[in-house]
Amino acid sequence: MIMWSGVPLSRRNFAGNRTNFASISLFRSRLLSRATKIILYKTLIRPVVSCGAEAWTLTKKEEQALLILGRKIFRRVYGPRYKNGEWKSRTNRELEEMNKGENIVKWIKGQRISWLGQLERTEEPTVGCSANGRRRRRRRRRRRRRRRRRRRRRRRRR
Repeated sequence: MIMWSGVPLSRRNFAGNRTNFASISLFRSRLLSRATKIILYKTLIRPVVSCGAEAWTLTKKEEQALLILGRKIFRRVYGPRYKNGEWKSRTNRELEEMNKGENIVKWIKGQRISWLGQLERTEEPTVGCSANGRRRRRRRRRRRRRRRRRRRRRRRRR
């Protein structure tokens, strides 16, 4: 299974699809302009799919999966075209021309470069460390232990 940021690729795409289908009524609406729909894509779907993208390393297969998801959404935004008396779905090349070559993979790579610049500007990189330089503790384990203990105590009381 392909992983990045601790989350499998398929789960990232699944989250993007869920967000897409949750907002499908907005993308189908004729009351909203294409520009508004693109803004909705950039503010609703792209952040969900690219959460933590600064630290990713993308393979070609992962890039293709992200590009497919982006094209699927933009096909819905731009809709089919009417040519010679029949409706046809837009091709990948048409979608790329309409977006002026902008896609989610290029955006993620730009985010990585901007994050690298931010790391260079900081005096001391503190990735994964607290203010005093120690590693952050995982609290989730403690919480689980506490819950288990509480459950055991409750069972004993009964």
